[in-house]
Amino acid sequence: MATFGYAQLPVPGGGDGPTMPGHLADLAEAIDPHLWQHANDLADRNTKYSAAPAQTVVVALDGTTWIKVSSSSNTWVTVWEPLADWQPLALASGYEPGQTVPEARIDRGQVHLRGTIQRTDNGLIPTSGGVKLGTVPDECIPQQIARYDGGASLTGDAMTGVCRIEVFSPDQDANSLGARGSLIAYSQDGSHDSGTPGLMWVDISGYYWLD
Repeated sequence: MATFGYAQLPVPGGGDGPTMPGHLADLAEAIDPHLWQHANDLADRNTKYSAAPAQTVVVALDGTTWIKVSSSSNTWVTVWEPLADWQPLALASGYEPGQTVPEARIDRGQVHLRGTIQRTDNGLIPTSGGVKLGTVPDECIPQQIARYDGGASLTGDAMTGVCRIEVFSPDQDANSLGARGSLIAYSQDGSHDSGTPGLMWVDISGYYWLD
């Protein structure tokens, strides 16, 4: 039987026997791996297509699109997925949202944080040795400790308006500042002059990788 196109689809010729049902079945079987398959969500994809061949493409109801990269294991790469909703952070006791709400969002393996945090009593956030401001959602906990530069107030005795933000990984569970997922701020503002060390608020805006 002759084959045509890049997909090498089987098409019977004049010399082939009159086995129409069998020929149609062969053609359908050859076409199927090249179709975009459908699933309701990730769980449905895993149930239906875990044994599919490599290069199978599956599209979920929300438009999430995956390509299978292994014929022997249920391994996929994500081609596209809609942005997740922003999620609120659980703030530590004594802290509250500032001018903007503290939130987290996951996008393609990165966690993006935004918002400001201040004390509920309008006092200064202590900076000596680090302070826990809150906790990120469980799905936003990094595999290794994440660090980036955050913003801080310039009101009062502040000198730089910058602080270090850390998000703790599972190996920090014994840390005295907090366990996995803890959002920690460090700053030296006000600690090198005669003023009172501390910050009026901290801006947590930044991002880090999950892996």
